[in-house]
Amino acid sequence: MEDLRVNSQSSLSDVDDLSRLLDRPRLNIERKRSFDERSFSEMGIMDSGINSPGGRSGWETPASSTRNSFEPHPMVAEAWDALRRSLVHFRGQPVGTIAAYDHASEEVLNYDQVFVRDFVPSALAFLMNGEPEIVKNFLLMTIQIQGREKRIDRFKLGEGAMPASFKVIHDPIKKTDTVIADFGESAIGRVAPVDSGFWWIILLRAYTKSTGDLSLADTPECQKGMRLILSLCLSEGFDTFPTLLCADGCSMVDRRMGVYGYPIEIQALFFMALRSAMSMLKHDTEGKEFMERISKRLHALSFHMRSYFWLDFQQLNDIYRYKTEEYSHTAVNKFNVIPDSIPEWVFDFMPLRGGYFIGNVSPARMDFRWFALGNCVAILASLATPEQSAAIMDLIEERWEELVGEMPVKICHPAIESHEWRIVTGCDPKNTRWSYHNGGSWPVLLWLLTAACIKTGRPQIARRAIDLAESRLLKDGWPEYYDGKSGRFIGKQARKFQTWSIAGYLVAKMMLEDPSHLGMISLEEDKQTKPVIKRSHSWT
Repeated sequence: MEDLRVNSQSSLSDVDDLSRLLDRPRLNIERKRSFDERSFSEMGIMDSGINSPGGRSGWETPASSTRNSFEPHPMVAEAWDALRRSLVHFRGQPVGTIAAYDHASEEVLNYDQVFVRDFVPSALAFLMNGEPEIVKNFLLMTIQIQGREKRIDRFKLGEGAMPASFKVIHDPIKKTDTVIADFGESAIGRVAPVDSGFWWIILLRAYTKSTGDLSLADTPECQKGMRLILSLCLSEGFDTFPTLLCADGCSMVDRRMGVYGYPIEIQALFFMALRSAMSMLKHDTEGKEFMERISKRLHALSFHMRSYFWLDFQQLNDIYRYKTEEYSHTAVNKFNVIPDSIPEWVFDFMPLRGGYFIGNVSPARMDFRWFALGNCVAILASLATPEQSAAIMDLIEERWEELVGEMPVKICHPAIESHEWRIVTGCDPKNTRWSYHNGGSWPVLLWLLTAACIKTGRPQIARRAIDLAESRLLKDGWPEYYDGKSGRFIGKQARKFQTWSIAGYLVAKMMLEDPSHLGMISLEEDKQTKPVIKRSHSWT
């Protein structure tokens, strides 16, 4: 047990490298408009009245000195105050935000830590508000943590693994700060976070696009960090698919929920991280080698996802009529999916107009559940074609009550219950039907929905969702999630003052005010990954 504690919890109390990185001279960076206005004009967004005449965020915060021509919602100032209260400092410098600032909760658990995935909306809020230093500090902090040896029991994790979270412990007597990181050895289920490395790369690109500061991504530390992450997910194995094979609980859905295999959330983040890394890797010998590997993987991954994960009315009808036990390279039912395994609910759920990427595809198994994060990221990364992106938004509009309800946004739909719940979740008391990850409503997803709406030219959908959130979020104390089929009730174990609920709201508001912010988190379609064949009524 002694060795486990020493190796698996990375202490940075005496690491000079981190202080050296954080103490580098600060750059005076003029915030660049991170998306071409002409692109929005072509999409008809600039004429919709949601662009900012001032060209930057106008919220009344300590970093904002200008006001726009309209009065901001009173929730905005409250949100900024709450977000700033969640700041975590290392040696006097902000390096992240804690997961929740809920003093009323008796059990702190790990909500007092800085989670990589949770910090992303906080980071975007600070970038959009012209405060990039905390994001830079966070990126440098986590890349230093990545370099530590990571062990769970007697097993050594891959060198490129990024932490799920870290905690800064202040010793007022010794006047020292110590960082302890969790790579999954303390998490429920002991699962390493596959998504952390992808979010880190995506956030590094967001920082670079927002500030125009290329020097951070060009540092040896960040270049090495990207290569280590890429080495983990591009390594060769026994896979016959370009998708990443994952365990349950390796992402935002961090408990057993039947998402093992090839979950859409991980595949979409993987695709986005690969494309983000392509734009930041140096064109040296090592960088070029990785870029070649990335290019080949992106081509295969985009084809696989667009062909086999995509579901619309026509595709559903085709699957319903599949023959089974086909043995040859000309097989239409390539994964030998049994039509009788299609759940009854999906026939009523699927409208004539609309479609989405289903939750999972593997041999003889299709998880037809809708997952919001994976589909929104697919739009932002241009994993979804323009036609597929429009179809996803059509589905959200057609199935508003099911996917949004009274509090945006459903993490997945539908909930699993009864015998299926017992088998799939292992009788998890936190993931009961329409609660938490099992069909719960998560306000943090508001920023992803808003970004997807802006990219597809549907800002009115985002406005409608934000209006719903503003009717309750502040009054309810910024809960982590809501329960119930329509998201009406505060979650039974939801923390209050959940930081990413606060940040998600701010990011959504700022993107609607100034859609140019979208550029830091959105990627345009890559012509090299564009489909070379038209959709047919089969998977061939």
